[in-house]
Amino acid sequence: MPRVAVYNIAGEQVGEIELKDEIFGITPNEAVLHQAAVAQQAAWRSGTHKVKTRSEVSGGGRKPWRQKGTGRARAGTIRSPLWRGGGITFGPQPRSYKLGMPKKVRRLALKSALSVKVQEGNIIVLDALKMEQPKTKDMAGVLNKLQISRKALIVTAGVEANVFRSARNIPGITSVQATGINVYNILNHDKLVITKDAVAKVEEVFA
Repeated sequence: MPRVAVYNIAGEQVGEIELKDEIFGITPNEAVLHQAAVAQQAAWRSGTHKVKTRSEVSGGGRKPWRQKGTGRARAGTIRSPLWRGGGITFGPQPRSYKLGMPKKVRRLALKSALSVKVQEGNIIVLDALKMEQPKTKDMAGVLNKLQISRKALIVTAGVEANVFRSARNIPGITSVQATGINVYNILNHDKLVITKDAVAKVEEVFA
């Protein structure tokens, strides 16, 4: 089992923790990681793009001119896609971009992402992370003591409102609870900062 150091919010090592091999110690599957990241970004697309078809544009209640005898091309409606202001043929319509992934594949992708962080030495386990009040300065101080100067994902066991509020104004810092972690967020941040309780929660939920 991989063993990593446990720190307090002062940046001091206070112990070690063993992480489960089946979650934090597997051989990462790069193909599944890519598939999961693409699927997640696709799911974030709103899919609200819309153009009007010939049945939705205004006008065209009657034939613009008679069929024969004018010398002009025959026309049945000014709503035709050939006309300026007419409907659009095969234009974008509202749709969902979600890509389905089997549950086992999603879990494998998450375990692969967590294992990548452990293998790279980019996981920091905290004994606890509590804040009495939402204060960005205090959170910045904690991150500074942990020597985190780039993008970091903070994971807590449950909803820690003060922690979330203290971190949300710091560029590159994202806070989530253990059940809300995802492959894209893990890979998109340089460091994974996770509490001991959150580790236990992840191991319980995703085992």
